[in-house]
Amino acid sequence: MALTPAVVPLLAKAGLEVIIQAGAGESAGYPDAQYQEKGAKFVSDRRAVFAQADIVAQVLAHGANDKNGAEDLPLMRPGQVLIAFLRPLGSAEAVRQIAQTGVMSYSVELMPRTTRAQSMDALSSMASIAGYKAVVVVADTLPRIFPMMTTAAGTITPARILVIGAGVAGLQAIASAKRLGAVVSAYDVRPAVKEQVQSLGGRFVELPLETGEAQDARGYAKAQDEAFYAKQRELLGNVIAESDAVITTAVVPGKKAPILVTEAMVKRMPPGSVILDLAAERGGNSELTRPGETTIAHGVTIIGPINLASTAPYHASQMYARNLTSFLTNLVKDGKLRPPESDEIIRETLLTESGEVVNPRVREILGLPALVTQ
Repeated sequence: MALTPAVVPLLAKAGLEVIIQAGAGESAGYPDAQYQEKGAKFVSDRRAVFAQADIVAQVLAHGANDKNGAEDLPLMRPGQVLIAFLRPLGSAEAVRQIAQTGVMSYSVELMPRTTRAQSMDALSSMASIAGYKAVVVVADTLPRIFPMMTTAAGTITPARILVIGAGVAGLQAIASAKRLGAVVSAYDVRPAVKEQVQSLGGRFVELPLETGEAQDARGYAKAQDEAFYAKQRELLGNVIAESDAVITTAVVPGKKAPILVTEAMVKRMPPGSVILDLAAERGGNSELTRPGETTIAHGVTIIGPINLASTAPYHASQMYARNLTSFLTNLVKDGKLRPPESDEIIRETLLTESGEVVNPRVREILGLPALVTQ
């Protein structure tokens, strides 16, 4: 759910009237009565929301919603504002289709990684939930318990968990697995995250690789050449073979997820082991991942979840609504939209306007020609 009852008064204070589709929050644990108590108004269906709203807030809009996102395109109108996950670096065609509706769209994935934008960073919020849920799913699937136990039947050794990728999701996975009592190791191509891994009680796996250019200016991992990934896979093989479960989180913005776990590595894992691939939506870090499916290969269960954060809808909605509220109160002042040139956050998240894809970074990554400025 994009907006929860708790944020309705905050938006009203900022001069925004909130319209909710009846029943939209029920499945996330937010009944209509709670919205009504906070002053929200209701409309009967989705079409009515688009017809009446000047600003439409969604979770997954077209581009990020492969199931039925395209159904919203005819409902959009020129000049309307759309704020949502739009997967701007995924499909050039989807981004063009959004632009052709004439909406002024803002993509939450493009939020700059600055101190002022932290409260608006929905991508990090959802990654935190996904990292936590990944551990819960693995713990439920693994035929072992996580903690060491001394029992009348002897001592049970703790599970060995390897997390690949120590971004927001990876760090949350490390912390969650550690709280459950597992022995946790983590690997990331960026050596700068070593201290963060260790502060959470994890062991940082160091591989003899040249990683000087592993991080971009925004703090994200940079794509490497195939020779680097081949050497990385070779060195990671032994670590993976010693693990009971592997959680992979390695993604590069705008790129297909790198293959870090090959079939040969899977064959070396203990029977009953688990791989949970949080990069499944972008192709997966495991060679055997099937996005949206759980499969078994060589005695190893391989889980490829899509939008894992949605499996904790109550708190995912709560966090996302707070992110959007911070963004909206920055975007709208005195009942009017602030122009993009007035604010870095507004400028960098603006994706489409007046029928054009206007974000320079997105145009470059998607191979679109630079816009000619008048």
